[in-house]
Amino acid sequence: MSPIHHLEEDTLISLLQKKDQRAFNYLYDHYAGALYGLVLRIVTLKEYADEVLQNVFVKIWKHIDSFDASRGKLYTWIINIARNAAFDYIKSKGVQNEQKNQSLPDIVDAKEKHNFSVSTQVDHIGFKNVLNELRAEWKELIEMAYYEGYTQQEIAEKLNIPLGTVKTRTRGALLELKKILKEYQY
Repeated sequence: MSPIHHLEEDTLISLLQKKDQRAFNYLYDHYAGALYGLVLRIVTLKEYADEVLQNVFVKIWKHIDSFDASRGKLYTWIINIARNAAFDYIKSKGVQNEQKNQSLPDIVDAKEKHNFSVSTQVDHIGFKNVLNELRAEWKELIEMAYYEGYTQQEIAEKLNIPLGTVKTRTRGALLELKKILKEYQY
């Protein structure tokens, strides 16, 4: 069985739904780097990120039938799976207890390694450039919600601003991101 070199999104989805192993390999080869960068930014430790990434691809494989093209692109769907899996992982009791037992130098060292890895891993998808085009107050909200996992209520409390303001700014940020991302499409 020869590898697949290029697939349109519709074809990829169809083959994944038919449980075609070559399509799964294609998906992994083309999306694992971006997903890993996102997961690593959230969970911060390579060992955790590796485990979460594996779980993400298992979820994609098992639940590809629940993908609905009318609600968005495949990439958006898998990014959401990865993001949610990473947040679920760090919120799990075992991970929280393990992090509490980790010494301060270990945590600082892990953060430094994480920052280096993320800048090299995520930057190739160019999303940092996209975020930098947002107004500072919008960028902060998107980073807190998307990368740090804060709810809108938690953001409001942390920034000491009304919940309605957070919702309005988030909506504005998402609309602006949509406009910016259209410019990046080819």
